[in-house]
This record gives sequence, C-alpha cells and structure tokens, in this order.
Amino acid sequence: MRLYHDSQSSLCRKPTGPAACGTEVVFRLRASRTARSAILRFYDGTEKWLPMERENSNWFSLTVAMPEKPVLCWYDFRAEDQDGNLTAYGAPHDGMGGEGITGNAEHAWQITTYDPNYDTPHWLRSGIMYQIFPDRFNRSGEEHPHREECYYHENWNDTPIMMPEGGDDNCARDFFGGDLKGIQEKLPYLKELGVTVIYLNPIFQARSNHRYDTADYSQVDPLLGSNEDFVQLCSAAKEMGIRIMLDGVFSHTGEDSIYFNRFGRYPSVGACQSHQSAYYPWYKFTSYPDHYRCWWGIHTLPEIDKDDPSYQDFMFRENGIVRQWIQRGSAGWRLDVADELTMDFLRKLRKAAKAQNGDAVVLGEVWEDASHKEAYGEMRCYCQGDTLDSVMNYPLRDAALSFFLGHMDAYGLCRLIKSQQENYPAPFYYSLMNLAGSHDRPRAVNVLCGRTWEELPPARRGERHLSKAEYQTGIRRYLEMMKLLCALPGIPCVYYGDEQGMQGSADPYCRGTFPWDDGDRDAEESVKALLWQRRNSPALQTGFLQVDAIDENTLLITREIKNHRDVFGEPADNEKVTIEIRR
Repeated sequence: MRLYHDSQSSLCRKPTGPAACGTEVVFRLRASRTARSAILRFYDGTEKWLPMERENSNWFSLTVAMPEKPVLCWYDFRAEDQDGNLTAYGAPHDGMGGEGITGNAEHAWQITTYDPNYDTPHWLRSGIMYQIFPDRFNRSGEEHPHREECYYHENWNDTPIMMPEGGDDNCARDFFGGDLKGIQEKLPYLKELGVTVIYLNPIFQARSNHRYDTADYSQVDPLLGSNEDFVQLCSAAKEMGIRIMLDGVFSHTGEDSIYFNRFGRYPSVGACQSHQSAYYPWYKFTSYPDHYRCWWGIHTLPEIDKDDPSYQDFMFRENGIVRQWIQRGSAGWRLDVADELTMDFLRKLRKAAKAQNGDAVVLGEVWEDASHKEAYGEMRCYCQGDTLDSVMNYPLRDAALSFFLGHMDAYGLCRLIKSQQENYPAPFYYSLMNLAGSHDRPRAVNVLCGRTWEELPPARRGERHLSKAEYQTGIRRYLEMMKLLCALPGIPCVYYGDEQGMQGSADPYCRGTFPWDDGDRDAEESVKALLWQRRNSPALQTGFLQVDAIDENTLLITREIKNHRDVFGEPADNEKVTIEIRR
C-alpha cells in the first residue's frame, strides 16, 4: 500500500513545526485507493490510537488538541487495506522529520509542544555576537599580581605553550596578560565591526588561563582586573549598544578553590579539609579526602552536586551568584556543559536570572539537538520555555563544515536546517548561537582547509602554519560559512580573531593572541560587510525562512517579511532577501 506524509509540509501537518500547548494540529495522510481506514498513533506520555476520518478517496485527516503542559509528542500511522492487512508508516530513520517510510514502525515524528508564553530576549534575534577568550584579546598594560606556577609571556605574539600535566593534558598556566580594561579599550573596534553582544569565556578567579576551574565565583580573576573593572566594562559597552554575556561554569569547580581548597591556599575551610566545611555537601567523596567524583574523571575539577540545597541557595538566592553578576551589568549567562546540569537546577537558574532582569539571557552549551537530548538516562527538551532561552548551535556548525569540506551535499545541509526549524519553537530557534569557531575546536580557517595537524603530538602542532594556498582556501570557505550564518535565524557569532584569519590547531593553539598588528584586514572588511548586512535587514533577523538545495553544491536561502509582519507577528516593512551559498 502506498502512503505519504511529510511533517514539514503544511499539506500534511498544519501548522508544521512546534505547537503551543493547548492548540490544535491537523494531521493528513495520503493513501492509495485500496486503503479502507487509517489510524494515527499519538504519544504524549500516554499512547493513543486515534481513528482518522476519510476526506476523499486519497486522504485521511484528524485534528488533535495538543497537551495543556509542555511535553514531547510523537506520532506515526497505520493504514488498513480491504483485506484487513495493516501497514505501518513512520518517520525517516535519521530522526530529522520530513517524508516518511512505508513499513517503518520503529521511528515516529516529533512535535515539540511549548509554553505559549515562552519568549526570549529580543536583542538576541537581531544581534551579532563576538566571543572573547579574555587572556588573549588585548592587554591594557596595567599591572596585575602574578601567581606561582604560571608562565607570563612578555611577547604578545608568542605561540601558546602546551604544558603537559599528565598524558596529553594541558595544565594551561601560561598567560599573555589580556584583561578587562584591554577589552574596554577595543570596544570601538567591536562596535565598528557590528557587534552587539560580547560573550566572555570565564572571568572568575581560577588557576588556569581558561578559567573553567573556578576558584571563586564572586571575584573577577585579579589577572583580568577587579569587579569594578567589570562594572565599568559593562557600562562602557552599554553606551556603545553592546551587551556582555558571562560564562557560567556551575557543574564543577577547581580543586584549587575557596570551596574545595585542596592545597590550603584560602583562609576559609574547604570541603577537602574538613567534613564540617560549609562546602562539604557540595561534593561527593568516595574515599575522603583524596578520592571524589570529578568532571569527566579530571581530578583538578571536582564535580558539584547540583541538587544540594546549600549550593542552590548560594547560586539562586536574591544576592546569589546568578543574580549578583546581572546586577553588576551582565546581560546573562552562557552555561558551560548545560546538559550536565539537572533540569531542576536549570529551571531555578532561569527563574533567578529573569527575576533579576526579565531581559537576561540563559544560553546553554548543548552539542546535539536540544529538543530531544539524551543525558543521564533521560530525554531532555530544553526548548519548552522552562529552562534555556537557546543553545550553541553545534549541529549546524558540524553540518556546515561538512558541506564546505565536501563530506555532505547541499541536500544534507538543507535537511539539517529544516529539521531544526521543525523541532525548535520560534523564540528558541531565532535565538540560536550560530558559530563557526570556538575555544573548544581548532580555528575555523584550519578546519575549512583540512589542516588541523591532529596526526602530530599536541606539543608539535603549534609549529605548523598554513601555506598560502591552504589559507586562501580556508578563508574563502570561512567567509561563505559566515554568509550562511548571517542568512539563517539565530545570532551569528564570531570567535575573536577569526575575522582576521587567525590560525591554530586544537587547544591551546586555537586560543592564540589577537593579531592587532598583522591580521588579514581584507578578510575583516568582508566579515564586517556580512555582519552589517545582517544588522540592517529586518528580514534576515526575524523574517520567515525558506531554504532549498538547488543542486549538491548550492543552497538557496530566502528570508521574507510579508504582509507587514515578521515571524513573531510584529509589524515590519515588507522585505525579501535571497542569498545563495556555494561551496
């Protein structure tokens, strides 16, 4: 029996995409004339077998009210022929929606239901983000205290040092002196580039240069400046129309911290020093004090029990960490390893942030589809209005890189984009952090020309540089990738220095110093033009999206404001922009 349903077509599902709780969705199934009846199998926590109504000789349909509370819903079909034989019809095996497969009873289509009051900060949808690794962006020249066990580069243009601490682990204790005042000095540069949001990698006191081993959540690392320097940075940025977003590392701390205090460097009593410590309940010891649960088995990063009441109070109370930094001027938080925080923790964090400032952002690091992420034995949906505003869009990054490297064709990239459009509610989808480069991966120009030198030992990768031909290939593809990110819903993000063609293999070499004296200014001008095109076009910010693969090498993106309304129903001038992406 021939059957047909395409979850991304309004002919088959109306409306397509996510559905607000309590609204109705119309399902339609096309069947050959031999079909006697059809059933919609619908799951919203309870499995239901719902008979469909015959519209005519070719179509069956059914209208279903969505649940009153947010939940992931799933559906597929069964059709019966004149002889009573049942044929299953389900979703594609890759889980990306679209046209179904006859005989497939194992995969269902997804409908994300969400709180109808769900909204996200509007400044994300229209903004341009810039990510800064604070030690490497710009140094003001102000004197800051030095620490033991650290190496301080006098030459700004040195290559970062791989400092092995065991195996290939990098203890990351070489510093270049970038600081908050240095960032403040370069705000005019960022404003001219088109930036409206700066995302700072961690700035709190820590032992390493990356500062994901937090030592004190309440203090800016003295190597970067002071708490007052942060307040001044936020104030100066605000005057230029730029917001500052902080990196919150709340799943673990450093072993060398005021809370754990393994080496006794702090005057207070840490969890590693006494069972009576106020911080002892935060951690899980298997054999006190030397063996404890730590993040991904890294002993320098003791893991926190996110459900501990005293830790939650420390984070979420009126003067807690989440709220006090928003008070000081932060626009909100990017959450490190958000999928390692419990859903309860995320809900309370969101409430605390929004209580301090209703326009504050809560953006998560989630590397997979955030509508059905599997973590710690449960399926989690981060886009229903109760946890995150949005996430870092690593699936798009991975697909785009594969496309430009020739590992995926335009049809595959188009399919990924349509899948996200289908699964993510508009407030979430239009707030995605769309990135090409980050501190966690080799530089974009290296990846895009296929030269990351992963075949070499880590300590030797810093010796290598791209040839002229390799660089030209990488930068051409990077500019085309930035064109893609600026054309799609979400906030395009530039990792510091990528706009000037910075090179580098994986950590620590992707975290080099900004090339203020010898960067690629032509590349910078090209990136700037793309960012300002995005900033000046309401259609590219909040217009409706249509994406099509023209052939295996070409993607066509159309963004449109029509009938004087954008995708959120807000009034706007009619505008249509068509952008071709070629590899």
